[in-house]
Amino acid sequence: MSYNYREAMKLGNQLCFPLYAAARNVVNLYTPLLKPLGLTYTQYIVFLVLWEQDGLTVGEIGEKLMLDNGTLSPLLKKMQQAGYIERRRSEEDERVVKITLTEAGKNLQLKAKDIPLQAGSCVALPHEKARQLYTLLYELLGTQNNTL
Repeated sequence: MSYNYREAMKLGNQLCFPLYAAARNVVNLYTPLLKPLGLTYTQYIVFLVLWEQDGLTVGEIGEKLMLDNGTLSPLLKKMQQAGYIERRRSEEDERVVKITLTEAGKNLQLKAKDIPLQAGSCVALPHEKARQLYTLLYELLGTQNNTL
């Protein structure tokens, strides 16, 4: 079978498109849930990381979320301005910035506690298929995460 670039370049033959569209749909499910808290989806996932383990460096957060410093730094600055986090430079290496939750940031977790349940109920997949998708996506990303 020879390579047919015209066939290969059809939108319906691209794995990237359904991944992109599905990711947008899922993120859009969170918008009405996060809006009352004044959060974006990206801020929310930063909170998820910090609620799980407070006191991480910007680099550690970026690694967990697969985000670069250029994306993360302005986001963290806004979160600091909102009073949710503190950013402190390491005394050992001032290039390293440690992020800690303020009381307001910690208290926000209780306000957001129902979001995973609410968002999960909007995804129209049976649990077993959702678990398969989750596993496949982490496999695609080249990492393992077995918490779903």
